Amino acid sequence: MATQHTAQAQRPVSVQRPLRVGLISISDRASQGVYADEGVPSLRTWFEKALTSPYEVQERLVADERDVITSTIIELVDILQCDLVITTGGTGPARRDVTPEATLAAATREMPGFGEQMRQISLKFVPTAILSRQVGVLRETDDHAALVLNLPGQPKAIAQTLEGLKDDHGNVVVSGIFAAVPYCIDLIGGPYIETDESVVKPFRPKKAAKVK
Repeated sequence: MATQHTAQAQRPVSVQRPLRVGLISISDRASQGVYADEGVPSLRTWFEKALTSPYEVQERLVADERDVITSTIIELVDILQCDLVITTGGTGPARRDVTPEATLAAATREMPGFGEQMRQISLKFVPTAILSRQVGVLRETDDHAALVLNLPGQPKAIAQTLEGLKDDHGNVVVSGIFAAVPYCIDLIGGPYIETDESVVKPFRPKKAAKVK
């Protein structure tokens, strides 16, 4: 079921509707009820903190099954018209980690810079980041397009990947991937996204930024 969040001070968006976000947590055991899912709640909390423009959320919890993951991405983009789909979990080298393959199966074009940047961020914390296989892709239909991103499964790593790294004075040391997401959504025809810049500051060319 979709939940809508409206910022206290709404600003106009390019297509005059809220951003539609799909959140997919991928875990065999969480989907079976063995333990509580932490992926989607962590993503939901981050979006509540970071976005200041209106948005809607669709949430899914699925097992590490390639066909199920692919069909869930397709449902969120093609049927529910999400502009941004974020997955969490299933991106390592274990045999049950099939999220990247499932995402590529739903893709029309790859966006390799997102995966490259995610690994650069994670390598600041752990050397095992080189084992991560996250990908970023576009899924496009005749009248709609969405950005699909694989994030790690741990709540702390989710926030680090999205926000990047800052020094003790709040200056950005390594940009998080979300800094590039709003302009990407602009370019594929989605709503204009605005953020709390103390969390993450989006980058847009000056000609693409709205005058406040």
